[in-house]
Amino acid sequence: MKILLVEDEHISRQMVKKILLKAGHEVVEAEDGQAAWELFQREPFQFVITDWMMPRLDGPSLVQHIRSSDQKSYTYIVLLTAMDDKDNVVSGLESGADEYLTKPFNNKELIARVASGIRILNLEEQLIQARQQMEQLALHDGLTGLLNRRAIEEYAEAEFDQTSRKKRPLSVVLLDVDHFKSVNDKYGHKFGDHTLRRVAQLLTGDLRKYDRVGRWGGEEFILILPETQLQDAIMVAERLRSRIADMKLSLENGKQFSVQISLGVACTTGEFPSLQKLIDAADQAMYRAKQTGRNRVCSSESAH
Repeated sequence: MKILLVEDEHISRQMVKKILLKAGHEVVEAEDGQAAWELFQREPFQFVITDWMMPRLDGPSLVQHIRSSDQKSYTYIVLLTAMDDKDNVVSGLESGADEYLTKPFNNKELIARVASGIRILNLEEQLIQARQQMEQLALHDGLTGLLNRRAIEEYAEAEFDQTSRKKRPLSVVLLDVDHFKSVNDKYGHKFGDHTLRRVAQLLTGDLRKYDRVGRWGGEEFILILPETQLQDAIMVAERLRSRIADMKLSLENGKQFSVQISLGVACTTGEFPSLQKLIDAADQAMYRAKQTGRNRVCSSESAH
């Protein structure tokens, strides 16, 4: 663990440093609270051991500075002091310190307090990772890794609102894997899942940073293309149709086969009053692509 050690008395600081180094920790020294705070602003530390009484900026004030900063991860702080009455203990903890150690202290006690702090930091890191994983699962489809229906709808709604305010085009592409049921029936659901993952990978291949693609349900996918006119969206859809038609999927016996997709495109230039109407138009266009032979792109305007 990299520890910021703050102590204005040189001999005391070297003594604590020696204990920490022997325990395998990395030590960065600061001769008072102000120097420590300047160091911390350049490089936030996860662990700080600080003396109480120091010139320029004392220990409790340093703790308050750290607690009021906007560092992303938590900093565990041990406050060292020769003052051992209860009022001082309470005052030190109220400043935001996690632990309080009275001088002179036992070397083993210091190392034990540091080990306890590290365990707490590790637990916090595990909790952060678990929360991030939960957020990831809440927004993404478990099979393909794409945004799930709820997440893509929220993004599309926000883009639709912005499009309405700024009078900019927004295009939607809905697509469906043709004859997907026969893929599952002939090769099994495991291979069907593999097929959907490969399709998802190709859909995200060359999108712009503000485009989004999500799994709409089953073998259906949706693309949200901000600031994209209908003809440009049709070109994107046609490129995806061709790319997926050229994709080769290998079976366990070494044979290969391909899948095809049908796509429907709609754009806000058609003056749709809501996002749902826009998506419905793309869905109807996709249905026409299915009805007129599959493996093709139809647009909301092609019906007029």
